[in-house]
Amino acid sequence: MGQIPTGKGENGRDGAGTNPGSGRRETEEERADRQWGELLQELRVAQTGVQILFGFLLAVVFQPRFADLSTVDRNIYVVTVMLGSATAAALIGPVSYHRLLTGRRMKPQTVTWASRLTKLGLGLLFCTMCSTLLLIMRVALHNVVALWLVGAMALWFLVCWFVFPLWAIARNNGRRPGEDGEDGGAPDDDSRPRP
Repeated sequence: MGQIPTGKGENGRDGAGTNPGSGRRETEEERADRQWGELLQELRVAQTGVQILFGFLLAVVFQPRFADLSTVDRNIYVVTVMLGSATAAALIGPVSYHRLLTGRRMKPQTVTWASRLTKLGLGLLFCTMCSTLLLIMRVALHNVVALWLVGAMALWFLVCWFVFPLWAIARNNGRRPGEDGEDGGAPDDDSRPRP
């Protein structure tokens, strides 16, 4: 498939083209290609959830019970739909960005901006999920318990989406790949050629 790394960069010097953070021997373009593929896999998961949620939100306004919502609940609905729209735009944006820049030799910049849009999209998705839950719980419960349930779920989203990854980064900070690893000491990014 690809070339077997030789340990020499394009200019023949040892170590050139090595990503010091991962130990991989790859050029900037190869790294961008790999990162783009990984980002696409992540976006597929997020985009599917956003599309289902957004479809649900758009259908709510056409339900007979929508006319019975209070002014506060209607305002929450409008905010939720706007958040859902912004989330969809942010998570679909990397695809448009990539398509418009393809062939212009800007893959590393494309990956950087697509990653930023994805992070923004995840933040907006968090807000959209909380707002959707608030609307549903207010309609279902009609009391203050709705706020406590939404607050608890928002905390759970924060833990799953942000706290665990940041904790892993902090825990791994200062370690070399493979040092005290739970996988028997094998580095995370194995740069050895495969047969």
